[in-house]
Amino acid sequence: MATFVLVHGGGHGGWCYQRVAKLLRKEGHDVYTPTLTGLAERSHLVTPETDLDTHITDVVSLLHYEDITDAIVVGHSYGGMVITGVADRALARVGHLVFLDAAHPKGGEALADIAVEQMAYARSSSKIINGVELVMWPSLEVVELMGITDPVESAWMLERLTPHPWKSFEQPLHLENEAAVREIPFTNINASWGLEVRPPESLRRCLEGDRVWEVDTGHDLMITEPEETARLLLRTIGV
Repeated sequence: MATFVLVHGGGHGGWCYQRVAKLLRKEGHDVYTPTLTGLAERSHLVTPETDLDTHITDVVSLLHYEDITDAIVVGHSYGGMVITGVADRALARVGHLVFLDAAHPKGGEALADIAVEQMAYARSSSKIINGVELVMWPSLEVVELMGITDPVESAWMLERLTPHPWKSFEQPLHLENEAAVREIPFTNINASWGLEVRPPESLRRCLEGDRVWEVDTGHDLMITEPEETARLLLRTIGV
């Protein structure tokens, strides 16, 4: 049996993996769905210091305190930034990385560097609350950009999305041992919409990997296609 650690993207929380986690657990696997500091049920913990390093530490701490080894660490969207940093800081605990329609950073890059248009849009709704710059304020437009079209799912999403601390998007990723991180087996699971709009370098990175799969859906594939997402995650362990 495998251990999956599912890391969400910007504005989301562990809640977005409810359906996928249920399917993986049904097959007997351990599944963790941490919510990053400052998001969802942990939104009250956001501070002016909440950044990418904070979110990496969230997941590294989970691996340590739960004594997880050989983890399959999955990152959606911004979560690709987080899991790359996690692999660097907890190398001995990570067995496989899965980029779920995610960012594929190199050391020294911030999400704002590699997803320029998306981050410009995100910051267009910026508000400073208690000294924290927050972006991606929940709206129907944001939900639609995630690829959610069903009215019931849209309403469900709107009740759960939270604004995201901008500092985590603009902080460059620091890697101590990038060469070792690149040796970890990794899988790319891409949503079809992204393959049509990604810039050339981003497209190149999302087509690399030990396995590369495509799901015909929008960005939030763990919500719109939970069965297929779970099936592909199981394939990473040969099921």
